[in-house]
Amino acid sequence: MAGFRSLARQVRDPRADLALRRYSLRKCLERFAPYGHRATWDHLCARHGIEPEDRAPEPARLLGALAELEEARAVWLAYEAGFAERRRREKHDGLRRPAAFDDWHRRTWGGNGVARCEDPENHPSAPLPVVLRRLIKALGREPGTSCPVCAETGIVWRQGLDHEPSAGPVCTGCGVVVPPPVLTTGALAKSRALHRSLASAA
Repeated sequence: MAGFRSLARQVRDPRADLALRRYSLRKCLERFAPYGHRATWDHLCARHGIEPEDRAPEPARLLGALAELEEARAVWLAYEAGFAERRRREKHDGLRRPAAFDDWHRRTWGGNGVARCEDPENHPSAPLPVVLRRLIKALGREPGTSCPVCAETGIVWRQGLDHEPSAGPVCTGCGVVVPPPVLTTGALAKSRALHRSLASAA
């Protein structure tokens, strides 16, 4: 099975059929899709003027989308390298049991769904690298009360998510499932209370 870099070369290949180049870009999302496959594709199409069902988009648009995806992947891989090094040091020092933060991180290894969006059409408008840098910055500081991506405070707990975990805090502004470790206990409690109030009003 082709890896991300091999697929990226196919997207760049000017001799390849445009439909194949588009297909290769879609396949890249099976290796790295921060918002989830469908939402990341919708994001790239919107930002680079690609019609989602266009089988032969302009090469420049494909290359622009690929460049954004590659930059975001580089940001995340650098973060993962630092994370792996930290865990090695902790294990060396006798800290074997991972924390709740590490439990979240394990589910996002490789960057797939690291800023998952449950609704494929509701995702951040900022470039992927910017979003990931904001998220990584939040992961390295004390928990807060707002979405680390868009700074909105409207965060609601949602049940029945289409991935693991099956429940979590979702930003009503940008649509991202917010990593619980970046939110305070109070913010998480508020998101659950908002969920209950919305459920009772329905």
